[in-house]
Amino acid sequence: MTQRLQGRTALVTGSTSNIGRAIAEALGAEGAHVVVSGRSVERGEEVVAGIRARGGKADFVAADLDGSPEASHGLAGAATEVLGGRLDILVNNAGIYAPTVHLAGTDSATFDRYYAVNVKAPYFLTQVVAPRMVADGGGTIINLGSWVARLATPLGGLYASTKSALESLTRSWAAEFGPQGVRVNAVSPGVIRPPELDPAADFAGAMTSGTPAGGPGHPAAIGAAVVYLASDDAAFVHGATLDVDGGRANVAVVAG
Repeated sequence: MTQRLQGRTALVTGSTSNIGRAIAEALGAEGAHVVVSGRSVERGEEVVAGIRARGGKADFVAADLDGSPEASHGLAGAATEVLGGRLDILVNNAGIYAPTVHLAGTDSATFDRYYAVNVKAPYFLTQVVAPRMVADGGGTIINLGSWVARLATPLGGLYASTKSALESLTRSWAAEFGPQGVRVNAVSPGVIRPPELDPAADFAGAMTSGTPAGGPGHPAAIGAAVVYLASDDAAFVHGATLDVDGGRANVAVVAG
């Protein structure tokens, strides 16, 4: 690795599995001291052990981001303390998703939970982290959007709307904090195959058919995109949403 993030500190929410884990591992491989966060202590410690085994630096901080300011502010404080008083990179990755949630079957509690976890939690986390980054001379915030925020599917509209909100907040926060030295951007993943899934299994074929990539992506692709946005290579990138989706949201491949 290039060690592009040597000496920097990072917090990745929801990083005990899948995309979040890949992001934490990628940041750690590039030299950042990473706080892995999530609800499962066992899985979190496993991620931390893997990063350390590869020569990286990582710690686990348990958190249940329920959308309350107390939960988000508490995580920010605990992570900053573990990192020695400074947080350079925040990745708002934690979120919930169920493909079967549709309009007719959505009750008020489900609606509120989606917005609590997917929007309010990163909102209140950023609320306390961004000003601290400004006071410390700068930092980088990266939100996780989704291709379904712009390319609609018959189901999952509730989830898609939360990701649309987060991508909109990305631009708003970039306008608010960019002039003060804090870059805010987003990564929009496409269909990502969980790494534990059998490679021979048919996974989301209908969702990836007709894309330039021709199939689902690996979580490592999202980790690489986050590393880029967190690094000085992206110093002139503000308020952007980087599509890492195999072309799903923007390109249609038509057979001749």
